[in-house]
Amino acid sequence: MLEIQHLAVAYGSRRVIPDLSVAGLREGTVTSLLGPNGSGKSTLLKALAGLTRIAEGRVVLDGEDLTRASFELRARKVVYLPQSLPAAVHLRVFESVLVAANASVAGAGRGEVGIAEVQALLDRLGVGHLAMRFIDELSGGQKQLVGLAQALIRRPRLLLLDEPLSALDLNYQFHVMDLLAQETRENDLITVIVLHDLNIALRHTDHALMIRSGALLAEGSPAQVVTSQTLAAVYGVDGRVEACSRGYLQVVIDGLHRDVA
Repeated sequence: MLEIQHLAVAYGSRRVIPDLSVAGLREGTVTSLLGPNGSGKSTLLKALAGLTRIAEGRVVLDGEDLTRASFELRARKVVYLPQSLPAAVHLRVFESVLVAANASVAGAGRGEVGIAEVQALLDRLGVGHLAMRFIDELSGGQKQLVGLAQALIRRPRLLLLDEPLSALDLNYQFHVMDLLAQETRENDLITVIVLHDLNIALRHTDHALMIRSGALLAEGSPAQVVTSQTLAAVYGVDGRVEACSRGYLQVVIDGLHRDVA
């Protein structure tokens, strides 16, 4: 279980996250992190990953305070995939995933990851045919999928993904979300994913957190969190959440929300 206890993060004198607590995110579940631009979503993920200094509070994973953990321990248990991937090195796709896997093996209680396991993951992501291509020759969407493969092959306890669908077409968005759900359940991961598409959150995630100005405004199932009330309060739009002909919930936006005095 992941617990966030009175977390505060500041950039200089400005507190981006003033005081945020989440009782517990359970293993085997995918949690969507929702909110408008500038609400603190990326900052929260970086704080959980240990990449941004925490001013106050604790991040507790399975009873262990990650804010006090060594870099090595945190690196074994937590994997963070940013919005913008680092400049691509001149490595083949297969090599990069194999390096990522075996860099995290030491002390993790896993045997060395083999060729078959890497190729199988690339195939499941739909990029097996790119295994021998160089990363710096790939498109933005292809690089994003390779980054996801590098994250998943490490089998972390906590997987943090910052808008991993942003460069993907509709087919790959659906494909990746299905794979993430499967990998999360089968490997007992705790997955937190920043999403802007509320329909994807409603259909493909188990749990949702909605934040604005660094404060948690709603938590629960996606259907409990994404409502006409939160659409107005958080996104400033008038909208509805309705079931389509197949029973899937979807967001319908009617227009901009205007407060009535």
